[in-house]
Amino acid sequence: MARKTKKSQAQINKQLWDRANTSQRVRWQTLSQKAYDFYLNEQLSKNEKSALEEAGMPTFIINRVTPIIEIMKYFVTANNPRWKAVGATGDDVDVAQVHSEIADYCWYLSNGKSIYSQVVLDALTKGIGYFLVDIDRDMDRGMGEVVFKRVDPYDVYVDPASTDFLFRDAGFVSIRKNLARTQLMNMFPQWKSKIKKAGGTSEIVSYSQRDTDTSESIQPEDITLGINLDAEDDDIVPYYETYAKIKHAYYNVYIKKTPNPKQLKEIKASVEEQLSDFMNEVQVGLMEKELQLQEGVQAGEIIPERAQLEIQRAQKMAEQAIEEKRMQLMAEAQEAATVIEQQIMTEASYNIIAKNEQIKGQIVDAIKFYENRIHLTCSVGDDVFLYERILDIKEYPIVPIPYMYTGTPYPMSAVTPLIGKQQEINKAHQIMLHNANLASNLRWMYEEGSVPEEEWERYSSSPGALLKYRQGFNAPTPIMPAPINNAFFSVVQEGKSDAEYIAGVPSSMMGFAQEQTETYRGLLANDEFGTRRLKAWMGSMVEPCLEHLGRCFQMMAQSHYSVEKVFRIVQPEAGQSPDEEKETRINIPIYNDYGKAIGMYKNYASARFDIRIVSGTTMPVNRWALLEEYFRWFQAGLIDDIAMISETDIRNKKGIVQRKSQYAQMQQQLEQLTESMKDKEGTIETLERQLVQAGIKMKVGDASNEIRKDVLNTEAQQKLLRGMMKTEFDKAKSEIQMQVKNNAEKK
Repeated sequence: MARKTKKSQAQINKQLWDRANTSQRVRWQTLSQKAYDFYLNEQLSKNEKSALEEAGMPTFIINRVTPIIEIMKYFVTANNPRWKAVGATGDDVDVAQVHSEIADYCWYLSNGKSIYSQVVLDALTKGIGYFLVDIDRDMDRGMGEVVFKRVDPYDVYVDPASTDFLFRDAGFVSIRKNLARTQLMNMFPQWKSKIKKAGGTSEIVSYSQRDTDTSESIQPEDITLGINLDAEDDDIVPYYETYAKIKHAYYNVYIKKTPNPKQLKEIKASVEEQLSDFMNEVQVGLMEKELQLQEGVQAGEIIPERAQLEIQRAQKMAEQAIEEKRMQLMAEAQEAATVIEQQIMTEASYNIIAKNEQIKGQIVDAIKFYENRIHLTCSVGDDVFLYERILDIKEYPIVPIPYMYTGTPYPMSAVTPLIGKQQEINKAHQIMLHNANLASNLRWMYEEGSVPEEEWERYSSSPGALLKYRQGFNAPTPIMPAPINNAFFSVVQEGKSDAEYIAGVPSSMMGFAQEQTETYRGLLANDEFGTRRLKAWMGSMVEPCLEHLGRCFQMMAQSHYSVEKVFRIVQPEAGQSPDEEKETRINIPIYNDYGKAIGMYKNYASARFDIRIVSGTTMPVNRWALLEEYFRWFQAGLIDDIAMISETDIRNKKGIVQRKSQYAQMQQQLEQLTESMKDKEGTIETLERQLVQAGIKMKVGDASNEIRKDVLNTEAQQKLLRGMMKTEFDKAKSEIQMQVKNNAEKK
């Protein structure tokens, strides 16, 4: 088979588009364009308008389609979609929580609400809308960002054999745009020289039946020339993007990573330390065995030779046990240090490592499998190839949202069933107005030459005009219009109600209530019952498509965001200051003591998690009716004031909750009581200490009094004793003196 050249790849792009642009595709676009024209108030074809003008009938229309489509778009796109990520394992939970914030960041960066509104409008008016998940490599100073884009449904050509409503089974999806050459060179400045050489016809075909000369709307196919920077005409050239889903061979490889020399040295040291304890235990066992044998010899139970033989045998078994233990510990330590790493690699990469003898021995298992990858080929004109890429995603980044899926890539729009009723309403109004016009502007039957025709044409319908006719002729007779049937009035009214019934959008949903204003509960019931048709489409089509969009974004984001990145989301919660922002980091490197990156925290690229769309997040809510219900629940005690305030639109709700919440008040009271208890406990402790000290002082005083009493009693006794002793001394002294005196007298 001959190898494809770059030129042949560009030609293949053109041929794939030719094959996808089948007669069914042309018929679908013709019908879809008609529905889109009806939405844009272009409800009369060129031939119909000419026929009405020739018949003198009015060409106005009463547009009932546009209001219905606008209210349907509002109910579907009132809020932004939200995705929830569910981690596969415990390690992926943190990253899964971060993914929703990354999706919000990229959605905000892409002006996602506007894009979502345009895509839903395409689905309602053209039958299908397309999201495109792409990477803008020039954003963030060359680091690139994942962005959401919208693709015009008329530029997308899907494999006609596809039967999946998300086109996951399509062999290819081709995008063909008619762009000015200068615009292309601005889009791809690196390939300016190629784009200048591009040739081929733009083949701009208009599928609209409107009169483009008098049309009220200007549509893309009306633009047939561009303008370059030299203020000259710039030709329109076709630009092709072809997405193809091709299976590639991959290997799920399990590689055993053995310890390095440094780790082996550490393992050996640890083994020797464990072995030392075991050797000590074995030595003690030998000593016990030897002692037991010696006791047997002394008791005469065994002979010394037998004891010596048993001792030698025990020593040999101990050496063997120590060696076996060393080998066991070494093997266990090496096994614990050995890591089996799972890697997904291409077949070419696996063949390279399988030929390496050193790595080959470390491969535990290798499982071959096939997985889809998206090939993107871009070209300009019929033969100019630009580039080819293999996107590291498994599904097409082009995500459709069909309205009425028909099992083919050609769904029907919401306008298509309304076209007949709209034409009926227009025709009935035209006939009624034409009949009224005829009644106020009479036609006349006259004999040729009986009246001055110019004068009658000018003044026959003027009030108070005097008209003359010539003598000898019969007077002109007025031709009165036939009375209009009253059925036309009922046809108009029934046509309006039928259009609302077909679309599932009653007038009350638009705010045109003819009866007295309903209660809040009635408004909630009206919203519930009136939106069931839209909710059915949301549940069966829009939400599954948005969930698939979230998975495509996940694959594209995980493929692109592989280095450390900080996301700053300026989207504060209700009640917060608009200046507040939330910061999220992914792929945070982990360094060792030597400053070398050894791992990654919040590794976004390798995390595994599933994506779920939060059901009903894009639908509107009747705020006043819902607030009334919340107030009733609050009055009934079913919810607290925090839940009530959180559903209101009051500014600075966070501060109000902190100040006025019952929980906050209870917390404040609890804190006050706690402080009061602490003060009282402190007072009690102080009083207890004072009481203890008072008791101690009292006991000390009592002891002092007792001691003082004893001292006083002792002093009194001593004083009495001293008095008695002095009395006795004085008595003895006086007796001695008297005796001495008596003796002296005797001599």
